[in-house]
Amino acid sequence: MNEFEAPITDLSHDGRGVARIDGKTVFVSGALLGEQVRFKIRKRHRHFDEAETLAILTPSPHRVEPRCRHFGQCGGCSLQHLDAVSQIAAKQRVLVDNFARIGKVEPESWLPPLTDEAWGYRRKGRLSVRAVAKKGRVLVGFREESNPRFVADITHCEVVHPAIGPKIGLLGELVGSMDAAAEIAQIEFAAGDDTVALVFRHLKPLSEGDRAKLIAFAQEHAFAIYLQPGGISSVHPLWPEQPRLAFRIPAGEGVEDVELEFQPLDFVQVNAGMNRRMLAHALQLLDAQPADRVLDLFCGLGNFTLPLARRVAEVTGVEGEHGLVARAAENAKQNGITNASFAVANLFEDQRGTDWARKPWDKLLLDPPRAGADKVLEYLPHKHTGRIVYVSCHPASLARDAGILVNQHGFRLVSAGVMDMFPHTAHVESIALFERR
Repeated sequence: MNEFEAPITDLSHDGRGVARIDGKTVFVSGALLGEQVRFKIRKRHRHFDEAETLAILTPSPHRVEPRCRHFGQCGGCSLQHLDAVSQIAAKQRVLVDNFARIGKVEPESWLPPLTDEAWGYRRKGRLSVRAVAKKGRVLVGFREESNPRFVADITHCEVVHPAIGPKIGLLGELVGSMDAAAEIAQIEFAAGDDTVALVFRHLKPLSEGDRAKLIAFAQEHAFAIYLQPGGISSVHPLWPEQPRLAFRIPAGEGVEDVELEFQPLDFVQVNAGMNRRMLAHALQLLDAQPADRVLDLFCGLGNFTLPLARRVAEVTGVEGEHGLVARAAENAKQNGITNASFAVANLFEDQRGTDWARKPWDKLLLDPPRAGADKVLEYLPHKHTGRIVYVSCHPASLARDAGILVNQHGFRLVSAGVMDMFPHTAHVESIALFERR
């Protein structure tokens, strides 16, 4: 028997309902906390099973109608059926649980959740492409929720930038009309303030006819088109000849804006509106003062570094990718910023011998990838550093590192809270403030 009825007693870290059958945990897609559901087991494992909802017998009062008709098929979103307040509450619970379970710490106060526009927010992403002979056409989209090996059959996306989201079906028709239809592996998109770029990864050289079709599509729909015949270094513009991707960051009252130029495959924060709110929030928590000397680790293009430079005496940004550091330095130059410097370093290796690591920084800003910053915390912060703001895209690594800062480096975890960088997904972005005791 593969069909069961059971109450949903929890919500998992990836947004699935949690039930128990004969003591075994079952993760049920499409189910919410507090619901009574009928579900079907679709995959069995030794310690847990995976299931899909067949019927909601007793719905949660927090259940809402998903805005996107592809919800449940497309794996891009997992929480569109849960109201916005409950989505944030679920993410807050994940952060609270990770601090208690992993870091064995608790903030002195919880910050109010940071939210912004919930639809059309995604300015960066990757669309999979698959020519499906049985359907007689090309699918462009995100992976299926139930089977990530397959591309979901979608025509639009409600969370992707409005210049792209409604045109996903048109992209499939475009690729399907090309000679290289079976050789287009993916399409990455990146939206600046004035330009929206599409990067076509193609496994074989494109014919002149295909190049002409891409240019015509770009002209009709106001896209910049890039081609990627190989690795990241092979990306180059097809049309126009010199597209420009950039976004402005309002640096605050009485302080000039900064503008960051970027390349279409560079890392930028996915949610432009939330990025602006996060920056203002981080600078406020850091309490940046004119005499401060600040170290910004995992700095990327200078997303935090350059707004900080408008407010403090000196700031150094450190990043592992050479291209990002070069563009960060050029962005500083273009904005007339002279008190920001940058260094290339692998921050997952010991860097204590470098000039920047030996300096007595007043404040530290950390924005690491999912792995966190535990390697950095083996040699930083110095005793002179009195305040740290930690921006995190993974609550478990933040919790671990919070425990290190509190128990080994003599800091207090003053406050922490979630930021809804990815609405309608289970992804938890958070921020924390540490002060030396």
